Amino acid sequence: MEIVCLDMEGVLVPEIWIAFSKASGIPELCRTTRDEPDYHKLMNWRLSVLKEHGLGLREIQETIGKIEPLPGAREFLDELRTLTQVVILSDTFTQFAMPLMKQLGWPTLLCNTLEVAPNGEITGFKMRIKDSKLSTVRALQSIGYDTIASGDSYNDLDMIKASKAGFLFRTTERIKADYPQFPAFERFDDLLAAIKEQLT
Repeated sequence: MEIVCLDMEGVLVPEIWIAFSKASGIPELCRTTRDEPDYHKLMNWRLSVLKEHGLGLREIQETIGKIEPLPGAREFLDELRTLTQVVILSDTFTQFAMPLMKQLGWPTLLCNTLEVAPNGEITGFKMRIKDSKLSTVRALQSIGYDTIASGDSYNDLDMIKASKAGFLFRTTERIKADYPQFPAFERFDDLLAAIKEQLT
């Protein structure tokens, strides 16, 4: 019995922070987990940049309201969910993700939450669990599932390594070169075909 674990940003939807970087005119906010493996370090740095510029949750949510899933993502998810159970494991936050989940047909999402002051300033963040993607994959395995995982960034590698099968999707050339053991795809059709081969 399999369950597919997918990353969200960069796989199903555009990178939220890159979109906000462009919208806000703050180029340094383009940095993502493709660039910085340490998520806590990355988020603390992002929050310091937001504070420096006087930006908060409202401004980011305005940008998110204009984001659409990657072309073909909804169709990919819809077909995949007819074949097997699917869960999205993301280091994003509920305050960011809900408009995007609506556009994707409300798939199951496990993510984190932001700490927000009454004035809208993002003061911190609360991770659901330590090493959330790997911990969740291991928990699913402990209740009888074989996991199949796919993602694009450094923070996806542990869940990919720990799974029955793992695939890189729309990742960087550097990650592809560093982890040649994982098939890398650019198209949803190819990823779907690879996952289908692993379903029993």
